[in-house]
Parts: sequence; structure tokens; C-alpha cells
Amino acid sequence: MRRSTDFASVVRSGSRARRGQLVVHYLPELRSGPAIVGLVVGKTIGPSVARHQVSRRLRGLLADRLDVFQPGSGTVVRAMPGTADAPSALLGRDLDAALVRLLGAR
Repeated sequence: MRRSTDFASVVRSGSRARRGQLVVHYLPELRSGPAIVGLVVGKTIGPSVARHQVSRRLRGLLADRLDVFQPGSGTVVRAMPGTADAPSALLGRDLDAALVRLLGAR
């Protein structure tokens, strides 16, 4: 996801689930085409190095789960403070729990 209007649409109009260190917003009918996913990793996470590390870890976790999103859907994953210290396994469990809540997936 690259356009701020897509982020805004998903966050404002989509469903939301918070699990642990992550908040996941999901909008099933954002646009035509493949599903798109965006990340929000703010300065509350830490310095630039920590934010980029969290982004890489979340992208890796999401890449393994792209098959659960329906075509045309939009998803935004927001990292909460403390995400930088959380192990990837915990982030994966939080992400799966949020997706089960929103999609009934996994």
C-alpha cells in the first residue's frame, strides 16, 4: 500500500482488532485487483533502526499470510510501543489472532 488515501480508507472504514502489540485494520472491498497491505510503524517504536527492524519483521510475517486476504481487500498493520522488544514468534501469534478475529482465517 503506497497511497495515503488507501491508508485512510482502511483505517477509517475498516474493521479493527488489537491483539498484543499489533492493531490490524481490514477493509474487504478497497479496490479491484490483488489484496494490498500497509504498515504503520511510528516514532513511538524507537529510533530509525528499531522502526526499520520492526517493519522488516512484520513484512516477513505478512508475506507468509498473504493467501488469507481476499482479492481487492486492504489491510493496515499498526505496530504499538513495545513491538521492537517483542520476539517475532509473539508478533506472529498476535497477527494470527487479529486475522482470526477479522477474517476467520488460520
